[in-house]
Amino acid sequence: MTGGARRRTRLGTLLVFLAAWLCVSCAAVAEFTPVGMAELFPSDRQSKTTLVINKVLERFHYRDFKLDDGFAQSALRNYFDDLDPNRSFFFERDIERFTRGGNRLDDDLDAGKLDVAFDIFRVYRMRVDNRIEYALKLLEEDFDFDKAETYRFDRENADWAKSDAELDDIWRKRVKYDYLTLKLSEESDEEIRDQLRKRYEGISRRVHQFTGDDVYQAFVNAYTGTLEPHTSYMSPSTSENFDISMRLKLEGIGAVLSGENEYTVIQRTIAGGPARQSGQVHTGDRIIGVAQGKSGEMEDVVGWRLQDVVDKIRGPKGSVVRLEVLPKASGSAGRTREVELVRNEIRLEDQAAQSYLIDGPENAPDLRIGVVEVPAFYRDFRAESEGSRDFTSTTRDVRRLIKDLQAKGVDGLVVDLRGNGGGSLTEATSLTGLFIDEGPVVQVKDALGKVDVEVDPYPGAIYSGPLAVLVDRNSASASEIFAGAIQDYGRGVIIGEPTFGKGTVQTLIDLERYLPGNAAELGRLRLTMAEFFRVSGGSTQLRGIEPDIRFDLGPDLSEHGERSLENALPWDRIRPARYSRYRPLDVEPLRQRSSTRIREDDGFRMLMSRGELLSEINEQQEVSLRESERRRESERRDRVLEEERNRFLRARGLDPVDEDADEVDEDALERQQELIDRIQAKEAARILADVIVMQGSADRPRAAMRD
Repeated sequence: MTGGARRRTRLGTLLVFLAAWLCVSCAAVAEFTPVGMAELFPSDRQSKTTLVINKVLERFHYRDFKLDDGFAQSALRNYFDDLDPNRSFFFERDIERFTRGGNRLDDDLDAGKLDVAFDIFRVYRMRVDNRIEYALKLLEEDFDFDKAETYRFDRENADWAKSDAELDDIWRKRVKYDYLTLKLSEESDEEIRDQLRKRYEGISRRVHQFTGDDVYQAFVNAYTGTLEPHTSYMSPSTSENFDISMRLKLEGIGAVLSGENEYTVIQRTIAGGPARQSGQVHTGDRIIGVAQGKSGEMEDVVGWRLQDVVDKIRGPKGSVVRLEVLPKASGSAGRTREVELVRNEIRLEDQAAQSYLIDGPENAPDLRIGVVEVPAFYRDFRAESEGSRDFTSTTRDVRRLIKDLQAKGVDGLVVDLRGNGGGSLTEATSLTGLFIDEGPVVQVKDALGKVDVEVDPYPGAIYSGPLAVLVDRNSASASEIFAGAIQDYGRGVIIGEPTFGKGTVQTLIDLERYLPGNAAELGRLRLTMAEFFRVSGGSTQLRGIEPDIRFDLGPDLSEHGERSLENALPWDRIRPARYSRYRPLDVEPLRQRSSTRIREDDGFRMLMSRGELLSEINEQQEVSLRESERRRESERRDRVLEEERNRFLRARGLDPVDEDADEVDEDALERQQELIDRIQAKEAARILADVIVMQGSADRPRAAMRD
């Protein structure tokens, strides 16, 4: 994303969001069978489905839905953008042609007519075939990498091409860019041409695999995404795959993937999963190749549909998958790296809360601070429904950890919610109840305006000592409910980055139930039907939770989270709930002391250097096609990151691990990553120590814990 543009949810992203990290065991992907043009016309079943979707959106969606000319035109634009996000296939005349007829699209959709959606896709398929044919011809030529020219790799906001000559030049530079990127990874000329030939042929082949249901699903998701980004449609076949995924064990690499332009991007890694445990896969990294086993051929996946990439990555527990990754921190000028992962079952216990001690923060050597890491809000609903009295639960685990820390004589507690994407609302409510006496935790407003209040289920606080909550840009949903309640009550100090801003509630609706007597399956709608509000009245939607003490570590947050999604619901406010605040805390002195420490901290210098590089990369729209400049730029970025990291590690008494070495000491790499991961937690502990000293808590008996 560049220039403040709003990110669109790419084709199929929401549909395989969950499947991407479930990565369940499955058979090999079936052989491709081309779909004939004669099959790409709307069916009677799809027409009926559209009528049902319109009805469901009108009656149940949280945002008011009105199918008028403006909405239909926006849906059409979104459809073009979803099919061709980098504006590399369609001509301006294609857009104008279909847009002119779009003034009747609202009436067509209201009547269940879908001809324009299929007309556009058939033109799209022809445009793809034409471009791929040209790209393959370019691969037979030589490239001049001494010539001073640039390639605009981010064309999301560029004008559509007006002529064949203009599109030819775009593709000439694109092929040259793709070639140079692989050349920087030290691949041979023969290997590069072979890989790119397979890549381009794969793009065309996959477009030819789109069935009528695939086209329909793509269009409906552009349609629902015009209303709000978390509402999406699953065709009957996609619904069936989703159900299979939910029934099978969670085996794979443990990463949530999304599709951006023609790349598969790591959106976040899952606690306990191989991707996060490796320390070599990070948010924003792009997967450009997938190989099976230790010696399988690396298959280029640029331009693949997201679901097809997921099918390649997932596999049985214990098997090896190798990923060719273009690191986010290297940008488009960087070199790729290969990461080997052993697929594993992602179990609840692997996501369980954990704790550790920070003895004697530098600013208060006599204090002991306990840290509880909560990577997810989990609850074993199946075990609970079967009557188990000892089912797995975030709240139960955290309560036990606090009791253990209390026995070790901690003076304060940090709850670390970084990277916690949410989970069970019940757990967010009950966990909050460990720290407050009584009262409401979160308000939930539905599409009819009815407000339900989730209340602390525990009478009295389980832990009443000094408290801090550490969050980051990936803390979302249930994490924001917990952090927002702690902040509203004044129960603890919130530290870190502004959170993700996911404040809406979705449900899955089987569409067949709204068409009685219909024999055909219609699929499902993932529908936004409610919104979370804090007890103070403000929503967690869009704005997220603003920390009391903020760490500015990375790129502009307008490019991340809910703020970056097009058509996201706006922030809103309702009447506050009735609750009693704790003693107010003056955070300004805490901010000043923390700021002074951070300026002198080599760990934060490393994090901020990385953040500055990421900001630079995010703002970049063009890249040089001169090899010497690309190598210089890649080496500069790698050098900055390596020097800052090594300086920090050596200051902490560790020899840096070369992650690209043939033999990597996995234990040393894990210790190195743990040290880096705890940089912010240690500063949160120092801030909490300041709170304790400022309030005179150090002279009082340590906070008691109720049984």
